[in-house]
Amino acid sequence: MDLYFQGMAWFNKGHTPEYVAQARGFFERALALDPKDIEALVGTALVDVATGGSLLADDGPARLSMAETTLMKALSMAPCHARAHGALGMVKILTNRAVQGMAECEQALALNRNLANAHASIGVAKYFMGRAVETEAHVQEALRLSPRDTYAFRWMMFVGIAKLLLSADAEAVVWLRRSVETNRNHPLAHFTLAAALALLGQPDQARVVVQEGLALDPAFTIRRLRLNGPMSDNPTFLAKRNRIYEGMRMAGVPEG
Repeated sequence: MDLYFQGMAWFNKGHTPEYVAQARGFFERALALDPKDIEALVGTALVDVATGGSLLADDGPARLSMAETTLMKALSMAPCHARAHGALGMVKILTNRAVQGMAECEQALALNRNLANAHASIGVAKYFMGRAVETEAHVQEALRLSPRDTYAFRWMMFVGIAKLLLSADAEAVVWLRRSVETNRNHPLAHFTLAAALALLGQPDQARVVVQEGLALDPAFTIRRLRLNGPMSDNPTFLAKRNRIYEGMRMAGVPEG
């Protein structure tokens, strides 16, 4: 348990390549002592979800597949583990199975009605389904339940992305700034904020934010986002996501 808590301490610092690698190391050491440690299993899955979902590596889909395998193993041993259902929900949402992912999150909430992260994950599913206008309400519920949550910075980014998809760039900047100010150790939030600033006509500020993001993840490129980004075949989402690519390009994010 001590190794698990040390892993979570690193994970909660933010989602940078360094921090998630440190977290994984502690979770794997815990599993070496007890291969049936459910919390450590879920921890390793969370690392893979963060790596794939936050685009910290070029093998995002493989990381999400690994996370799904790990979570299914954990749930085979602990079918009522709410956080495992919630994490599996996010994996499905990020891999073009938004409806199934929402069902997993609802199952998580049936087991633990206060699992704020599940509410936020449903908000993510909504913009992949072309219903970005609904995202904010789900995140607001998550923040109501857990305003100081270690995941709050991610939830705020979700709303910022939804606002970009809705062409509400000024609102996107507000939410994305909140995300960055809540936890500065999340490269994707920086790059998304830079896109919003560029689209809003503030290229100088956008370039500064890009450099902050690259200091956290020097390998990030628009190409990685295109090839490894979350999957959805919803035509509304597909039509709008190009705004984010263009905003990042205008801001000076490397093309790759």
